[in-house]
Amino acid sequence: MPKSIIRRWLPSPEEIRAKNGLKFLGTLLHDPNLFHLNRHSVSVAFAVGVFTSFLPLPGQMIIATLLALWLRCNLPLSVILVWISNPVTLPAIFYSTYKLGSWALGTPPVDFSIELSWEWLTTEVEKIWIPLFVGSLLAGAFFAALAYFAIRALWRWHVVKRWKLRLERRSAIS
Repeated sequence: MPKSIIRRWLPSPEEIRAKNGLKFLGTLLHDPNLFHLNRHSVSVAFAVGVFTSFLPLPGQMIIATLLALWLRCNLPLSVILVWISNPVTLPAIFYSTYKLGSWALGTPPVDFSIELSWEWLTTEVEKIWIPLFVGSLLAGAFFAALAYFAIRALWRWHVVKRWKLRLERRSAIS
């Protein structure tokens, strides 16, 4: 993969360590694997970020950070990819994962309307959270695996392409 393109968009390790919100992590942020751009680190970071973006939980960025620390993959990519689920895409993602969870559990989908009130939250969410969570886990695992293998394949393709170009240049010089 073109590391220079990825590096251009990601903050440097020093910028991340200087963030006040991350000071509590202390020396954990000094692990060089958290900032490497290699096939393993980037593909696992994609899997972590995509999986976490499907979770119907608050604090997705914190979850992605903890998973990236645990799996020792690229931290900035993991956190940035959480924004796949943003205010624009969130309704479609959660509706789809709710339908998937209902299908997987064999329960009929419940008709509901969204209302921003505490009463709605306590009554309606209780009815839909199990299919939503199961569907989110299934979709997150599927798309995380897809992202992981797609990044590994793209990285490998790029490396093989570069090898062939180098070989062609060497043979042209000889």
